[in-house]
Amino acid sequence: MKPAGPNFPGVQYNDNKIDEGKGELMLMKNFPSFINESSSKEEVKSYLASVSINEKVKKPQFHAALSTKFREHSKEELTQVAEKFMDEMGYGDQPFIVVFHNDTENNHVHMVSTRVDKQTGKKINDSYEKLKSQRALAKVMQNIYGISNVENINKLLSYRTSSLKQLELLLERHGFRLAQNKEDKTKLDILKNGVREKTITGNEIVFDNKKNENRTKQIKAILSKYKELHSCNVFKVEDRRKQEAMLPEEKQDEEGKPKIEFESELQKKLKDTFGIDILFHHKDGQKPFGYSLIDNKTGTVYKGSEIMKMNELFEFTSLEMDKRLFERLKDFNIPDKETKAVLLNYLKDKHPENELHGFMLFENKKFKNKEIFSAVRNDVKDHLKTQNHNDVSIVKSENGKYYAIHSGLHYIGELETLIGSKQLQSLLNPTVKTDNKKADGLEKVIDDFFFDMMKSSAAAKDPVEDELKKRRKKRK
Repeated sequence: MKPAGPNFPGVQYNDNKIDEGKGELMLMKNFPSFINESSSKEEVKSYLASVSINEKVKKPQFHAALSTKFREHSKEELTQVAEKFMDEMGYGDQPFIVVFHNDTENNHVHMVSTRVDKQTGKKINDSYEKLKSQRALAKVMQNIYGISNVENINKLLSYRTSSLKQLELLLERHGFRLAQNKEDKTKLDILKNGVREKTITGNEIVFDNKKNENRTKQIKAILSKYKELHSCNVFKVEDRRKQEAMLPEEKQDEEGKPKIEFESELQKKLKDTFGIDILFHHKDGQKPFGYSLIDNKTGTVYKGSEIMKMNELFEFTSLEMDKRLFERLKDFNIPDKETKAVLLNYLKDKHPENELHGFMLFENKKFKNKEIFSAVRNDVKDHLKTQNHNDVSIVKSENGKYYAIHSGLHYIGELETLIGSKQLQSLLNPTVKTDNKKADGLEKVIDDFFFDMMKSSAAAKDPVEDELKKRRKKRK
């Protein structure tokens, strides 16, 4: 985060999040005993200021954030990463706080500390801090999860490629970039988020045009079969986050153009099921003129036409989608066509500015973990009571089933699964053993509840509204 003044506004910022119910204090480390979780923000700020007295340091606050994609890491896991990250950055012995935020789709934590060493009174070295932070995070992830960038690079370098272009493509697909070494033009650097992970010489790169004929035939058979089972319609995905200053400077190209990708359900199925990754080649976002196929099973990169002509495999459309929306939709659990239809109708009504079609939603058997499922269930139950949960909508399918959609947690599922059949029946068919007048009054309350709930859930022209209207007319 950008440097701030001497009064440590990061403490105030995170404390406000906690007060609003959007944050949770996860860790408070290296503070004296009289400064603890029950201390006020003013006491925390005052202590940090008291150990940050250095006339040369005008902006002593250190404020950083660690974010994961959607809910891939829990708040506990992020806190563990944050603590180790602070060690690697040289702040492990400094007083610091870690606060978890739940106000965006991505789980993330904020860390606030002081740049003035509390032992020496000198400023902690912050030169090349962006690069240092990437190295620190890479080391922490390797130590905790065994994720090693160098090991991944070595594995990719063992792939069978036939040109430098194919090698560059392979590395970029896995988040690396190939660049000429600045000190020695005969060498190449492999970078990750601007950090040099490995330097190689031309002698270390061996190109191989030989292909396994049996595997080539097998891949062609797979493509021929699966193109009949899944959508081959291709649409454009534009990533404009770097223009909106949401990506690091290292990832921004000189022209500031959005990153363009082309996607289809067939691509995803091939990658998820067989490790076959397809990448399209295009110029300035125009219709692709070719494609490459990466066979991760055998570690081989093919020119697509060696397997099957592009136009025999894919159909290109003129439709576009924003990258952030694409990632959200891809994260939804969509097990069958009925669920897809329900979600598509909901999205068309909720986001009329986007031209969405069924082939732009990819079916999958993805299950949400217990933590997310529990959160969805609690939010749905709360919504049924209060009708105030903005992320939750209740809709009805054409065959009469009720579905709950949680836009924040990217979940869609039958309402009965979440609240139980008895609870659902009590809501749909309320019965009260009392006099008719009271019974009619309670039935009207429940009718009104369901009518308003369906109306507020963005389920336009939902059949349940007609049903409720009929019931009201009968009572009159």
